[in-house]
Amino acid sequence: MLEKGIKGMKETVVTEALTAKEMGSGELSVYATPAMIALMEETAYKSVAGELEDGEGSVGTLMNVEHVSASPVGMKITCKTELLEVDGRRLVFDVEAYDEKGLIGKGRHERFIIRNEKKKKKAEEKLGEI
Repeated sequence: MLEKGIKGMKETVVTEALTAKEMGSGELSVYATPAMIALMEETAYKSVAGELEDGEGSVGTLMNVEHVSASPVGMKITCKTELLEVDGRRLVFDVEAYDEKGLIGKGRHERFIIRNEKKKKKAEEKLGEI
């Protein structure tokens, strides 16, 4: 049952591939904002995936976060999410990321529950419209 309060957690380690320099979002070899956002999205979607009906998934529709502290290569990153609101098919999450020294990012993330095959078909139909 999909109810507010569901929590998620995922860890990763900053590698060169996850740096701003390598991802094209900056010049420094520190944890990239796009990598942090991807971790937040993954943690949120996986936290509720087991509560959805067969054939359903969720897609990210909004991400509003602050990246407040840099993390060097080799540092462990922990992401935590909590489902704050279930409004029909709209899900609202609190998202936070920490390195071993403290908070590095925080914000809100919204997802929308979809029928996987229907969404896939709709996306593929765009190719025929070009």
